[in-house]
Amino acid sequence: MQYLELKNSFKDFTIFSLTDIKRIDASFHRRRLNEWQDKGYIRKIIKGYYISSDIEIDENVLFEIANRIHKPSYISFETALSYYHLIPESVYGISSASTRKTYTFKTPIGEFNYKTIKPDLFFGYDLVSYDNRHIKIASIEKAILDFFYLNPHIKRYPDFASLRISRDIFLEQAEEERLYRFLSRFAKKTLTKRVKSFLEFIKNA
Repeated sequence: MQYLELKNSFKDFTIFSLTDIKRIDASFHRRRLNEWQDKGYIRKIIKGYYISSDIEIDENVLFEIANRIHKPSYISFETALSYYHLIPESVYGISSASTRKTYTFKTPIGEFNYKTIKPDLFFGYDLVSYDNRHIKIASIEKAILDFFYLNPHIKRYPDFASLRISRDIFLEQAEEERLYRFLSRFAKKTLTKRVKSFLEFIKNA
């Protein structure tokens, strides 16, 4: 397989793997990937995963790559809060929830952080479309709950204030009924208490 053949075969892919290539060319040898990297045609993200060097890296591309290189996973925590403009600052790295072990990939295009949640908490994400592709990202309600779930030290008004969550955006976009429905699936009394305190805080901020 020549590089132009590969590029044409994966023109609709943001990221592709050696396994993807083998599906269309079983005789493909991975040394060709090293050659194409040396020539600047492709970039290695992590072992076995590559992107074309001419791809434009933006938020959507980073999110799609995050979904792909560590499955199952979806964008959540601070990254999702920033995506929904709930917090004012940009966040370092892309944070995702996964049922696999906590892990961080440091790559040439950024840092991808995966935090472990229980399999029965792997829900509450939406499929967001862009350029005929899809990204798995926590709903605004689930992003809040995931964040509180893995940050048990956040439980008092000063802690909530330090998050600088936009009251207006939260009250406009978050559905309280949906949040409580998701919260019940965590079945965790301490989390329920902290989230209720947060809601009291945000409504009266």
